[in-house]
Amino acid sequence: MRLMGYKILFLAAIGLCTSFKNPIHIDLAKANKDTYSVYIIKSEYQLKVYQANGEWLASYPVVFGSKDLGDKMMEGDRKTPEGIFHISGKRVHAKWERFMLIDYPTADSYIKFNERKAAGLIPANAKIGGDIGIHGTVPHDDYAIDQYRNWTEGCISTKNKYVQQLFELLPLGTRVEIRR
Repeated sequence: MRLMGYKILFLAAIGLCTSFKNPIHIDLAKANKDTYSVYIIKSEYQLKVYQANGEWLASYPVVFGSKDLGDKMMEGDRKTPEGIFHISGKRVHAKWERFMLIDYPTADSYIKFNERKAAGLIPANAKIGGDIGIHGTVPHDDYAIDQYRNWTEGCISTKNKYVQQLFELLPLGTRVEIRR
């Protein structure tokens, strides 16, 4: 009886952490790069998925790199870049469950980077960085998401079960907007 109570409590907790529009009817065979849009709102620690018609589909809790949630300035600053990107690669990852690479840096990213360099906001020898993506956590470290613990090198991280869902749902080319 006690075990049953814990199971019910666990299932209720899952429902509170992730929200979905009800009911979800998804035909993955018909999904293309324009089927969904992803919005990552750093100040809300949320990744939101919308359908092409603008209807909200799901929200996932996420964490980032730096605690200040500022825009990426240069390689090594642990900040998550802001702007409009696209999923440019997907792979199973030995350490973080699944990894969906975004196409950072874009032409706009280079413009911001060069303007900041010219203004002296970053060192002249700084590099822009890359290899930014959406991924899971180290096995058994999903609690970092629950505690909003920013731990990445600039990527977006969510729980492993959520990144598995996103990996299956989102095709290459899906638009990803990251904002504060």
